Parts: sequence; C-alpha cells; structure tokens
Amino acid sequence: MKVNPFTIIPLIASLVLTAILVSAQTLPAARPKIGDKAPLVTGKTEKGKTWKLADAAGKKIVLLYFYPKDDTPGCTKEACGFRDSIGDLKKDGVEVIGVSFDNEESHQKFIEKHSLNFPLLADTDGKIADAYGVRVPSKNVARRVSFLIGKDGKIAHVTDSPQADVHLTDMKEAVAKLKKA
Repeated sequence: MKVNPFTIIPLIASLVLTAILVSAQTLPAARPKIGDKAPLVTGKTEKGKTWKLADAAGKKIVLLYFYPKDDTPGCTKEACGFRDSIGDLKKDGVEVIGVSFDNEESHQKFIEKHSLNFPLLADTDGKIADAYGVRVPSKNVARRVSFLIGKDGKIAHVTDSPQADVHLTDMKEAVAKLKKA
C-alpha cells in the first residue's frame, strides 16, 4: 500500500497539536512573580460566601496566603500570627485571606478553635492553588506560599518558605515598602 505524503503530514500535525493541547491542560500554572497580574480567583469562605479577588481590586491590598492543612502546628502558628497582626494590617488597608484544600467545615472549626479574624477559602478542587502554581505535585495540598497583591492587581511580594513565622515578617516589611511606593 502506497501512502500519500500529502495526507500523512496533516495527520501528524493534528496529532502533535492534540498532544500539546492535552499536556497544556494538565500542567500546573506557573507561579506568578513580582510585577505579574494576580490571577483573579474566586472561592467559597468557611461560611459558604463567595469571595472574589476582583472585588478587592483597586480598593485593598490583599495578602493571599496558601497553607497545607488546618490545625497543624505550622499552619496554626502562621494563622495566629496573621490574627494577632490583623489590626495593623487593616490600618494599612490589607485584607488577609487564607487558602487551603480543607473544606468549609474544617475551616469553621479551625477559625473557632483559634479565634481567627479573617476568612479562609475552601479550595477543595485545587483551582485556586493551581492558578497560583502552589499545589504540591500529585497531591491535594498547597505549599506554604504568601502573595501580597497591590491595589493595582499586581503581585507586589511573594514569600515561599516552609517556615510559618517567615511569612508574617516578610509580609509586614513588604506592606511597609508598598505603602512608601
């Protein structure tokens, strides 16, 4: 059987294009860097209310922090650090939002147990973590990464450290710099 090269080339091109499109859908998004436009995510709070980053754009600075799991030692230390600093952060026009793969019920218990005074988003499907490139590969858990998003909707600072106490210190310094700019 003789193969016509003019029919095989479009077939190969089609297969290659399909492979590229499929792989692009399965690869996690790249983590946004300083100066990048923040992905405009939407999520449900522990109370089931919809929270949209787009609603804060132009009005507030947003400290969006991702953490692995409710009520674990490091995550509790980090959340309580933000809780204890919320007064100063609010004075500076900063809204704190925590995000993990935990569900709304888990978030409610975590908030009640530690008297947290800011919302937690239930990212059970990982779409928010994926938009920010912080999902641990092949797992339903986020890395400990914090993003400071300016009123202009751009990433002003990123802290990527497994150590919980580093995030609060870095973010306070970044907020001070952002306010001076």
